[in-house]
Amino acid sequence: MIYLCAISNIRSGACREDCKFCTQSVKWGADINRYKEKSISEIVNEAKLAKKNKAVGFCLVTSGKGLDEKTLEYVCHATQAILKEVDIKIIACNGTAGKEELKELKKAGVDIYNHNLETSREYYPKICSTHSWDERFETCENVKSAGLRLCSGGIFGMGESEEDRISLLNSLKELNPEGIPLNFFIENEKLPLKATHNKKTALGIIKMFRKNFKNAIIMLAGGREKVFGDEFTQGLKAGANAIIIGDYLTTKGEKPDKDIEILKKEGFKIANEC
Repeated sequence: MIYLCAISNIRSGACREDCKFCTQSVKWGADINRYKEKSISEIVNEAKLAKKNKAVGFCLVTSGKGLDEKTLEYVCHATQAILKEVDIKIIACNGTAGKEELKELKKAGVDIYNHNLETSREYYPKICSTHSWDERFETCENVKSAGLRLCSGGIFGMGESEEDRISLLNSLKELNPEGIPLNFFIENEKLPLKATHNKKTALGIIKMFRKNFKNAIIMLAGGREKVFGDEFTQGLKAGANAIIIGDYLTTKGEKPDKDIEILKKEGFKIANEC
């Protein structure tokens, strides 16, 4: 059974952090679409389209370090508006967050919070200096304490070693997330990193995570098109059981109907709930 998820970048490109993998950081000056807030009506329409395209989850993403009071109010408002009209699981992805803010999201109807560890604790200082890996880990602990389901994974192909990948995996074991997004770094001419992944390493990463997380939803997320192209079902056969459909935060994805056609042709069943 394959789970489909869609994401909406509801606040884009306004982040002051210096993450070397992220085009939303103003430090790098990447040529992306930057805006303060999408209208609530636009977000609801995107959720309706996601549901039409068989997505069971819809993720509300805001650029920036963390979940401040204004962001919390905005995400809660968007969540409530969506759930009035669309039967879909709401995922929030709004950076570092405390328990009380996360509890407010849950009250508003958010079911899952996504906060990736990104890479190992050891390697993280080489890709970000403005906040610590430990803050990310603490947020993930807060998610579980607040009664939300946790979605946490990483980005691969940023120059990390095999030991870093294993360290990340072991940290995620401590958190035991229900969902694990596996992202593969997407290069941008403005970013200081170059991709170091290929199909062989990607398949090995997927197999390693499935072996260690037998019951988790393991998602092929950002960069799967670069790694696999139309042959993304290779990643599903290796152990992943979810994909993101449509566009990503600042990069174009594949058309959902094309992905669905490939899934059906390969004999995969699409889940209708998560």
